[in-house]
Amino acid sequence: MPQKDYVKTARPKPKAKPKASNARRGNARPPQRASRPWLLIMITVLLLGGFGWFLWYLNLQPATPQQPPAEVSKSKPVVDDFPVKPIAEPYQYIKELENKEVQVEVDTTEREPQGPFQMQCGSFRQAEQAEAMRAQIAFAGFASAVRRTEGTNGIWYRVVLGPYDSKRQATADRNRLQQQNINGCQIWNWT
Repeated sequence: MPQKDYVKTARPKPKAKPKASNARRGNARPPQRASRPWLLIMITVLLLGGFGWFLWYLNLQPATPQQPPAEVSKSKPVVDDFPVKPIAEPYQYIKELENKEVQVEVDTTEREPQGPFQMQCGSFRQAEQAEAMRAQIAFAGFASAVRRTEGTNGIWYRVVLGPYDSKRQATADRNRLQQQNINGCQIWNWT
């Protein structure tokens, strides 16, 4: 395959020499007419004149009809349409609430903690799959453990995180794992 000279192709090509005049051949074109600036000036003058006439026409139009001012007769006093302002306030709750005491029942019994909690992110039949899930969780920045469980339906390898003191902590970690595309984690009460 021949090598290509990239330097030569990047150089600008020399301009072509002008050919002989077409006038000698008989194919002469008439020179193009110069642009018509007077046409543009005429259109601009017409538009400005039309706009000026429109403003003059609007100025001649009568203003919106207004109602004639009402003649105030000296025999009739001006009557407000507002209702009479009450002298005494009809509501008494403001005065009643100033001296009112509210009794609040305080629950002195402490709530028993519901924890500890654990989070299970997978349950697999093969230990290699559980270790792969554990590695994914480790890359997300969390420590997990693989627990072997024997049940009536065989041996399972569970990937668990925890224990957590509160469900809120476990939920926060589950949300961070979901941001790392590790879904399906469930929170269980460990007791």
